[in-house]
Amino acid sequence: MSLAKYREKRNFKVTPEPSGDAGSKKTPHLLYVIQKHRATQLHYDFRLEFEGVLLSWAVPKGPSLDPSVKRLAMQVEDHPVDYGGFEGVIPEGEYGGGTVMVWDTGTWTPESPDIAAALKKGDLKFTLHGKKLHGSWVLVRTHGFGSSSGKSWLLIKHRDQFASTEDIVAKEPRSAVSKRLLVDIARDGGGDVEKAATGDSSTPAKAESRKPTKKPAAKRASAGGTTKRR
Repeated sequence: MSLAKYREKRNFKVTPEPSGDAGSKKTPHLLYVIQKHRATQLHYDFRLEFEGVLLSWAVPKGPSLDPSVKRLAMQVEDHPVDYGGFEGVIPEGEYGGGTVMVWDTGTWTPESPDIAAALKKGDLKFTLHGKKLHGSWVLVRTHGFGSSSGKSWLLIKHRDQFASTEDIVAKEPRSAVSKRLLVDIARDGGGDVEKAATGDSSTPAKAESRKPTKKPAAKRASAGGTTKRR
């Protein structure tokens, strides 16, 4: 596993993202994280720790708890393990410019006996122990978009006690670590607040907060229905 491609794409004199130079610390459990990222488009970066890096996939629509729903997951460059704790603003004009949230975090356990072999085969089964996502899942390489380079996968929830038709992305819009929305992270980090807000617009709380305040209806002056003019 190499971070060469990750480092080539970034100017660490500008971006606050970790360079990974410090290396990864050995931990008893493998890190799992999903970062909600409002860059050019909103997407969710799904990451699993393996051999000192975070294997990474961009999931445009985010994870689904419904086993009948298959989410496209485009494999991207490996990230350093300490990237799993990054929440903040990547400056506009830089690679991935926009606001990043730690949407979910925890650990993962492989269900496949040989992780490297499963990745090569394109069929990685695992269990998530996150703050939002739990239970058995699978990443399957597909012949869909981007298949010529082997980068196109599907993220699918297995049927277990954690499966549901509930829209977890809409229900849980806030950061798993700071409880902030994207707009809050952008504001605190000096980012593009208006752009970040579009990543929160599908959430009931955010949509409600963006509605213009309605003026109270004028009181009826009489039973006939005439109203007072101001």
